Order: sequence, then C-alpha cells, then structure tokens
Amino acid sequence: MSAPDVLTFDCPRCVATVTEAYYGPCDSCRSLLRSNYAGLAQEDLVAEAYEPKMNVTPNAVALKE
Repeated sequence: MSAPDVLTFDCPRCVATVTEAYYGPCDSCRSLLRSNYAGLAQEDLVAEAYEPKMNVTPNAVALKE
C-alpha cells in the first residue's frame, strides 16, 4: 500500500498551518485532547429492558389456532 499524500491545511482546532497526511487536528492538539480526555468513558451504563409500546399488537399469524 502506498503512503498517503501530504496535505497542507489549517488545523480545525487551533488554526495553525500544518502539513499532515490526513485532515484533522494537528499533533499538538491531538496530544492535548488525549491528555485532557483520557479515561473519561462511561463504563457504568446499563441498558434498560425492552418494553413494547402499548400500541404494539401481536402478530396475527401467531394468534391463529
């Protein structure tokens, strides 16, 4: 696989002119974001049990006897 072309653009976060392989925050902004937000993921989320709405009716084929 060939290396990506190098782009010159303004960092969308700090507006400094940078030369990177991909568009996005520059190296300094990425490292700052990693240090500020590392480990802040919410791990204690619990999904609630599914309860169908009151207007949901059973399948007519399933009720046929």
